[in-house]
Amino acid sequence: MHRTAPRLTRRSLALAAPFLAVAQGAVSQGAVAQSAVAQAPATPPQTLGPFYPLDWAGDVDGDLVRVAGQDARAQGIVTHLRGQLRDTTGVVIPGAGIEIWQCDAMGRYLHPRDRGPRDAGFQGRGRVITGADGGFAFRTIRPVAYPGRTPHIHVAVVQQGGSRALVSQFYVSGEASNERDGIFRALGGAAAREAVLLHLRPADTIEPGALLAVRDIVLG
Repeated sequence: MHRTAPRLTRRSLALAAPFLAVAQGAVSQGAVAQSAVAQAPATPPQTLGPFYPLDWAGDVDGDLVRVAGQDARAQGIVTHLRGQLRDTTGVVIPGAGIEIWQCDAMGRYLHPRDRGPRDAGFQGRGRVITGADGGFAFRTIRPVAYPGRTPHIHVAVVQQGGSRALVSQFYVSGEASNERDGIFRALGGAAAREAVLLHLRPADTIEPGALLAVRDIVLG
């Protein structure tokens, strides 16, 4: 049976107006969000540092808080670091290696030149491969300061074949010592600084007493 299309009267348009406005707003917000992702600034490169890990054998997974063969957990506040690897147009990058390394709660790197007491329960460095959605996740500790440096986590993106596409550092937002750190100050503009800041928040739903930071890595 053929049905006649409903007539658009002034009354029907008036009744539909609020719903059209909501739908239009949702489309606009989606476009703004997509545009924001597409225009995301690249993660700025920074120095590799003197303590890049020399030994990547053994336990080098994404959990730096537990070391295979050690009973004790790492000292410090457990911190989950999560994000996506993508380019400045918003396209995610799967299958890339993400490396992080940082000092332990005593301020020591897992490196032969950094001598002194070291936390044997801290893995010191970790490596994961980004998933199909470009995602990565690490379980580490909240970075701590040591003489001359504000708390930070080193990060590198390693392409297939072993070449580094990016080396940078992540910093804790709100740390007063950031402004006294020469490497952080060298970032200059607010956008570059924001691109490497970790906004830590409680993550009890993931792990009691833990923190969470979500920070994407954007390749230029």
